[in-house]
Amino acid sequence: MKVKVISILEDNYMYLIIEETTREAIAVDAAVSKRLLEIIRREDILLKAILTTHHHWDHARDNEELAKLYPGLEVYGGDERVGALTHQVTHEEELKFGSINIRCLLTPGHTVGHVCYFVWENDSLNAPAAFTGDTLFVGGCGRLLECTAEQLYKSLMEVLGGLPKETKIFCGHEYTTQNLKFASKVEPENEFVKEKLIWAKLREDEDLPTVPSTLAEEFLYNPFLRIFCSKYIWISQPPFQQRHVGQKLAEEKLPSSVSQRRETVFSYLALSLQLSCCKYGDEHRS
Repeated sequence: MKVKVISILEDNYMYLIIEETTREAIAVDAAVSKRLLEIIRREDILLKAILTTHHHWDHARDNEELAKLYPGLEVYGGDERVGALTHQVTHEEELKFGSINIRCLLTPGHTVGHVCYFVWENDSLNAPAAFTGDTLFVGGCGRLLECTAEQLYKSLMEVLGGLPKETKIFCGHEYTTQNLKFASKVEPENEFVKEKLIWAKLREDEDLPTVPSTLAEEFLYNPFLRIFCSKYIWISQPPFQQRHVGQKLAEEKLPSSVSQRRETVFSYLALSLQLSCCKYGDEHRS
């Protein structure tokens, strides 16, 4: 199994999962058909299906065009708003394309019908992959648009966080540098954050992608997967909240149970990230 990383639009990624024996391929978030078709022709592969993480235009806008070009093309997603949808998947439903296996994981948070796809190949020594769309980014997570912080917390910690730690993470956008800048505010002493940020800036300077990361790496520097750290409780206390969220939230008291405290801290983090994006002119980021 080979994964082709394709940069599109301003900062999006779409992907081709290629079964190298049969030269058949599955596209993930096929938003720019012209670019996709160029690569399909160059690689001499046959497109069999589209996996759509969510319905937003920058992830699904060319589904209809591709469905016309490839009669019988299967289009999978978790939301009826996905263009040209032929199959609405359910949580933990498994699909099979030759030697490639796909487990569909419903991950509400960014949108109510968001799906991540966990992919592995039979009899392969290669690590599995997760295509996480706008749920999990390198060093961050997607904005809350249709769901609650509690839903996104569970999608990240319980659904994606339970995957094998060697899983390669292929996300939907190139937001790594700005995510890690935010992470450095949350954990200024975290050496993994510092090292990853230096690396990401070098990749950015060379116009190279920062995907994939691994789930194990994300637990080292991604604040949204590090809620288990007891030191994160300070995030929900002044002066952090006065600086990043506001006095009203800073005055709220933490609930008593550990699980509720973690979800509360997560909600503070999510709001802080969104306000940080607006502050630096990224209010349109996913």
